[in-house]
Amino acid sequence: MEPTLLVLAAGMGSRYGGLKQMDPMGPNGETVLDYSVFDAIRAGFGRVVFIIREDFAEAFKQGVGARFADRIQVDYVFQKLDDLPDGFSVPEGREKPWGTSHAVRAARHTVKEHFAVINADDFYGQDAYVRAAAFFNSLPASSDDAMAMVGYPLENTLSDHGHVNRGICKLDEKGLLSNVEEYLNIEREDDSTVRGDALDGSRREVPSDSLVSMNFWAFSPAFFGQLEEAFTRFLTESGNQMKSECYIPTVVDHLIHGGYAECPVLQTTSAWFGVTYPDDKPFVVESIAKLIKEGEYPEKLS
Repeated sequence: MEPTLLVLAAGMGSRYGGLKQMDPMGPNGETVLDYSVFDAIRAGFGRVVFIIREDFAEAFKQGVGARFADRIQVDYVFQKLDDLPDGFSVPEGREKPWGTSHAVRAARHTVKEHFAVINADDFYGQDAYVRAAAFFNSLPASSDDAMAMVGYPLENTLSDHGHVNRGICKLDEKGLLSNVEEYLNIEREDDSTVRGDALDGSRREVPSDSLVSMNFWAFSPAFFGQLEEAFTRFLTESGNQMKSECYIPTVVDHLIHGGYAECPVLQTTSAWFGVTYPDDKPFVVESIAKLIKEGEYPEKLS
């Protein structure tokens, strides 16, 4: 069965100042998502599922999803604040969803095949999708619990216009992911040192050549069961905090250290770039134009 591309597109775009998922970046009005889906299709993915919010569903379907309806199966699921495991409820006053794990969990009733997870506003590059598809194709037919991560060097993923959040990764001697820790507010400071906030609140130096997760993951359907257990545990421990979030790298880290999973890292040669702040847009537009000139993409995608 062809794998599915699961796109996390429910973000508020608060730092960017709008729905950046719909912001044109290509020469003919293409969004970053257009290039992501284009790359997925030519790598062999058979379906794309967008995780979105109900409040902009119609605008998203007409402005983004409709672009692909004649080329790939397109489906939608909604990330809802009150979509929680039995026995849990939303704390009074909480308005923000529960993070990337909560977003992926929204697709648990829709996705039954191998799937890759990406952010809607990140450009991952053709090679990343090729490597994810090759990983799925390499799995035995009976495999139901495999996972992998596409990795990029941290220094290639920083923004010149503000801080970013990244999962900092370490590999063992077999090239398997051995540890992943989410860092927030990572940026190159005045002394040129890259620093970020660890989840314990401490401000730490982060080597610029660190391998990072850009939220490009490859999972089997069994991950939804593992995710349910992890998300339930998270809610039990931190669910009453107003801004607590459950991140995919944190869930994967728990599975690895618990001996429940192995996660090979697919190191890609693709260029990554993203749109976190408005001032990031010119660089993205320029980078896409360069890739078109080099023949990586056609002048017009459709």
